[in-house]
Amino acid sequence: MKRHFLKESEIKQILGDFRGKIYIDFEEKLGAKPRIELVETQEIKIFIFGKTPFLAGIRGHLFPTLLFEDIFPLLPKIVVDMGAIPHICNGADIMAPGVIKIDGEFGKDSFILIIDERYRKPIAIGEALLDSETMKATKRGKIVKNVHHVGDEVWSLMRKLT
Repeated sequence: MKRHFLKESEIKQILGDFRGKIYIDFEEKLGAKPRIELVETQEIKIFIFGKTPFLAGIRGHLFPTLLFEDIFPLLPKIVVDMGAIPHICNGADIMAPGVIKIDGEFGKDSFILIIDERYRKPIAIGEALLDSETMKATKRGKIVKNVHHVGDEVWSLMRKLT
């Protein structure tokens, strides 16, 4: 495992790439010149601001982490029934029949926070396979790709770092 701080140009590149997937003012959240540390394994990259792993990447695909709580209010949410949780926490994609509620408007490929119906706790970050209007009308099939969930390899690595 390698660990080092990123150069300012690298930070701008990463945040710029990520800005296209989520509408967040990183300067407001992280400051004008954030110090971001990169922890790298062979497969996984985790970007840390302060003590918080806020972004992760696998094979060049960046996504927000489940420990970056500042982003939760900014993400659209999908509430899933309790029967879907074990499957999602084993890496399954989100299927339309397991969805109780969809909060927020979003386009295809947007990041979505998946939360459980009982405790309203985040259990996964997903990528929308449909826009919000189409998703609300869909009754069968996959609607969200599971990109990061409680218990996955990114989660395990982050827990070791914090």
